[in-house]
Amino acid sequence: MNTIKIKFILEDGREMKADLYPDLAPISVENFVNLIKDKYFDGLIFHRVIKGFMIQGGGMTLDMNEKGGLQEIKGEFSINGWNKNAMELSHVPGVLSMARTNVPDSATSQFFIVTGDAKFLDGQYASFGKLSDQASLDVALAIENVETTSKGFHDDVPVEPIIIKTVELI
Repeated sequence: MNTIKIKFILEDGREMKADLYPDLAPISVENFVNLIKDKYFDGLIFHRVIKGFMIQGGGMTLDMNEKGGLQEIKGEFSINGWNKNAMELSHVPGVLSMARTNVPDSATSQFFIVTGDAKFLDGQYASFGKLSDQASLDVALAIENVETTSKGFHDDVPVEPIIIKTVELI
């Protein structure tokens, strides 16, 4: 399978490497790669962390404002009529998937990394990549264990911000 390799570099020096799969989700991968090239993710945070489920980032600034300003993309999942490939990447630990509202074609930049068994999301969210190694998954699992709180209208926000320094193509 064709892959594009990336690396999340956190402000605290931790890193997570991932493989993106353009054969499975070409629109999501192209969008994500363009955001990386534009340095869109630099300084954003993992703003939603739910133990045993996922860590979400890619859209919120340190002060919990949505960065925004992006075009929505087509949701590449079966309930949205997407059937480019008979195989979908199941939502298991380490999988990257596009976050969205309850509107199927509403994804922009926010993504989540699955940290538990979330197969109930299969066919409903565009899974487009997976963490490359155990060390990267260990970072995601460490993030899912941080203390969280509510800030404004947002729940499950890490008490100590987890800042994405940058995301690189490798």
